[in-house]
Amino acid sequence: MIRAILKMGDPRLLRVARPVEDLQDPQLRAIIADMFDTMHATHGVGLAAPQIGVDLRLMIFGFTASPRYPEAEPVPVTTLINPWLEILTEETEDGWEGCLSVPGMRGTVPRFTHIRYGGTLEDGTTLTREAHGFHARLFQHEFDHLDGILYPQRIRDMTRFGFIEALFPDSPLAALEAD
Repeated sequence: MIRAILKMGDPRLLRVARPVEDLQDPQLRAIIADMFDTMHATHGVGLAAPQIGVDLRLMIFGFTASPRYPEAEPVPVTTLINPWLEILTEETEDGWEGCLSVPGMRGTVPRFTHIRYGGTLEDGTTLTREAHGFHARLFQHEFDHLDGILYPQRIRDMTRFGFIEALFPDSPLAALEAD
């Protein structure tokens, strides 16, 4: 089922999500399925449970190709319950980000370039993975949602934040956002 995505300004997006306690809860499977339906319907590359109003430390992300990020390399499709993040370098890189909760806008955000992350998979096993580049950016973006942080809060230069149709007027992305 496609769920409504909360928009920036909704106070539920600013809360720190609570841990998932019961991995066997049948509602958890339904939430995950709804998250994938919602992410795919909006051409997203990731979604955190708080974005659909579910106060749990749960995220999904990954794609083989994305019209929102056509230059990005594929990221393995992943569901993580109670994820964690370890920063492996102090090096950061600015990159354009958008968000389903901040529709029609993009901004440049500094993100760490090398991370290790993990969490529990749907089957109860654990995952640990290292990531660089867009993969690392995507994970950090979704992880921020679990701590009540939206990407505009991380922007250092507000001249690099605006509406897609103004920033990239001739791009296919402007047409995608208009849908």
